Amino acid sequence: MAKILGILPHSIGGRLTTSSILDGFKQNGFKVVLFDELKDENFLNDDYSFIVGYDFSPIKFKIENNLNIKTIAYFSDEIDKKTAGEGYLKYQKYLKNKDIFAFYWDRELSKKENLFYQPHFVNTKIYKNFKKPIYDVMFMGRLDTSLRLKMYLDLNKKLPNLKFCWHAIEKHYLDALSRTENEEEKDILKNTYQGFIDNENDMASAINNTKIVYNINAQGKSSLNYRTIQTMASQRLLITDERAELDLFENILPVYQTTEDLIEKIKYYLGNDEEYEKITKKSREFIELNHDSAKCVLNMLNLISKIN
Repeated sequence: MAKILGILPHSIGGRLTTSSILDGFKQNGFKVVLFDELKDENFLNDDYSFIVGYDFSPIKFKIENNLNIKTIAYFSDEIDKKTAGEGYLKYQKYLKNKDIFAFYWDRELSKKENLFYQPHFVNTKIYKNFKKPIYDVMFMGRLDTSLRLKMYLDLNKKLPNLKFCWHAIEKHYLDALSRTENEEEKDILKNTYQGFIDNENDMASAINNTKIVYNINAQGKSSLNYRTIQTMASQRLLITDERAELDLFENILPVYQTTEDLIEKIKYYLGNDEEYEKITKKSREFIELNHDSAKCVLNMLNLISKIN
């Protein structure tokens, strides 16, 4: 059985994305050996077909350990920004190496040399519809800008009869609390915050717990973030801001332009079961067909085999 060395990065978001990538390799018959950047452990060299990981983590590992092993790096952060990982400036030059294959989640940015376009994908055996929702609306991630924080608070204030939930790491929760203007807003954050999630199974469960997830994309020029694929695969409704790569999904998803527009769409879909079921069922079917981890990893491997 062919083996790969999977690198689990420091970042939680990266670890979640990496889990789906490594699941795809397992589903294609590879044995996966893990190296965790968060643990102080020795690396045991072996006969690996590939080093696989997120952003610059696998490239950094290959170079620092002087390994002659083909390397696959999946980026869902911009390569020229510090979000791509420690030493991102130092390791960019290695993207030109013939034994390093960099896959990029953003269609527009992937036009750069030596970057292969591959939108996000998930293990659809984990992300699926398996329980009844208890919340109406969820936001997942940082409320780290004035726009994000104000939008979340406004939604809660203007839709007081709905049940909201919000997931983020504790420091981002505390940061949002410190930036609120009054006790009413602080209570909204305290009453809707549902903690942090650091694994795919719990993420799938959290998404299943809500009817609607609204999205605010941050990085990239054209792409949709990982939450898009997770939510669609879970057969839950994603309402997203405008992005060019919505065309990938045949414009299945409803798009909002303003907070007021988002409020109207939330009310419409929560009050229209037939339309809700139509979109969410089609979303699940589309992700199974086009963004499943087993299929997407096989596509990556086929591309690499043609290059070699």
